[in-house]
Amino acid sequence: MTERKLFAGPAVRRLRRDAGLTQAAMAEALDISPSYLNLIENGQRPLSASVIVKLAERFAFDAASLGEEAVPGGMAGMRRRLADPRFADLGIAPQDVEEWMQAAPATAAAFARLFDAAGENAAAAEISDAPEIAAVRRAIEKWRNHFADLDSRAEELADELRLAGGDLYGTISERLRTRHQLGIRILPADVMPDRLRWLDWHARQLMLNELLRPASRTFQAAATLAQMEAKAEIGALVEGGEFEHEASARLFERHLVQYFAAALMMPYGRFLRACDATGYDLLLLQRRFGASFEQVAHRLTTLQRVGARGLPFFMLRIDRAGQGSKRYAGASQSPLVDGDARCPLWGIHEAFARPGEVVADLVELEDGGRWFTQSRSVAAPGARGGGTPARFVLCVGVDAKVAAPLAAARGIDLMRAPATPIGLGCRRCTRTGCVQRSAPPMARGLRFREGERGVSAFDFAGD
Repeated sequence: MTERKLFAGPAVRRLRRDAGLTQAAMAEALDISPSYLNLIENGQRPLSASVIVKLAERFAFDAASLGEEAVPGGMAGMRRRLADPRFADLGIAPQDVEEWMQAAPATAAAFARLFDAAGENAAAAEISDAPEIAAVRRAIEKWRNHFADLDSRAEELADELRLAGGDLYGTISERLRTRHQLGIRILPADVMPDRLRWLDWHARQLMLNELLRPASRTFQAAATLAQMEAKAEIGALVEGGEFEHEASARLFERHLVQYFAAALMMPYGRFLRACDATGYDLLLLQRRFGASFEQVAHRLTTLQRVGARGLPFFMLRIDRAGQGSKRYAGASQSPLVDGDARCPLWGIHEAFARPGEVVADLVELEDGGRWFTQSRSVAAPGARGGGTPARFVLCVGVDAKVAAPLAAARGIDLMRAPATPIGLGCRRCTRTGCVQRSAPPMARGLRFREGERGVSAFDFAGD
C-alpha cells in the first residue's frame, strides 16, 4: 500500500480515550511504539497508510473520517466558511485552516456551529430551509448520501427480479401481486388530479396517475416495493437520525424510500460499470436503465461504496427563480449547492432556454476551485399541458480535477482552458467589475467616486 502523510493526532487521541486505553495499550494494538503514538497524537508525526489500516481493522474506525469528522463538510466546509467576505481582510491561508483543524478540531467545530447558527451565510442553508428540512439535509450529508445497507438490499432484490425475466416494471408488478397481494391500476388524471401515487390498502391496489411516464411508473412501483421489503433497513436509519421533529423523520423516510427505488432501477455494481464504460454519459445511462434524467442525476451522487467509488458528483435542481428544491452535495462537498443565491453567469440558467439539451459549463470560483457541470431542463413528474408548465433544471457536477473521465469533458483542458468566472451569489461574491451584480457583498461598504461610473452598479470598499 502506498504510504501517504496524514496528520490526525486529535482524532487518534479521541479514539484512544473512547476505547479507554492508555497510550501503551493502544500502541501495542497497533504494533507501534508508545513514543511513536505520542508523536502522532501531538501532531509531530503523520499516520502512515499501514497504521490507518490497523486503526480500521482493530478499532472498527472509518479511516475516511480521520481529521475531518468534527466539522460538517470537513476541510472543504471550513474553507468555505472562512471564505466569507467578512473575513477577507484577515488573509487566512488554506494551510492555516488545515493546521487549525489538525491541532484543535473541537474549537474548529465550535466555530462552525456558531457560524452556521448565525443564519447570515447561505452556506448554512438555514436561511432558505425550514428547520425540519435543514435537519434532513444534515442527516443526508452525514452519510454523504450513500446508504450501504439499502444499496446492498436493493442490489440483491434487483438480481432476483432480473432472474424472473421481463421488464423491471412488469417484474415489480408481479412481485407486488404475488407476495404482497397488491395490484396496480393506472387511473385517469381527472380521477387523481393532485396525486401521482395512491396506495389504497382497503382495496389492496396501488393507483398510478396516467400522466406518469414509463420511468416514473417504474420508480413509483419500486418505491412501493421499498416500503414493503426494505422497511427494517429504512426504519433503522430513520430511528438513528434522532430527529427533533416528526416531519423531519417522515421527510428522511421518504428520501430513503426513493433512494431504494433508484437503487433498484440502477443497481450499484451494474450502474457503476456502465458509468465507467460510457464516461458517465447522462443520456446514454438514462436510456440503458430505463430511468429519467433526474433519477440518473440523483443516482450519481450516491456512488460512494467502499472499494468501488464513483466520481464525487453533486446534484442541484432549481426553478426559474433560481430556488433550489433539491440539492445533494454527496461526497463532492461542493459550495455550489449551498443556499438559494445563484450566479447568473453560470450555465445552469441557460438550460431553461435550451430544452432537452445538456448544457456543459466549466466554472471557476473566487478561490480558484473549478467545477465541471452539466445541466438540463426537465418537466415536473405528472405535468400536463395548459397554463404555465412547471419546469426545473437539473444540474450535476464534479470537481474539475477529477472530471477527465467524463465523455462530456473530452478534449477540454479542465485546469487551463478558459472557465466562466462565477460567485456564490452576489452577497457572497467579491468579484469587481461584474455587469451582472445586483447587490454588494456582505460586510462591504458602498463606495462612490465623484464623476465616475463603473460597469458594475455597485462599487464597494476593500476591492
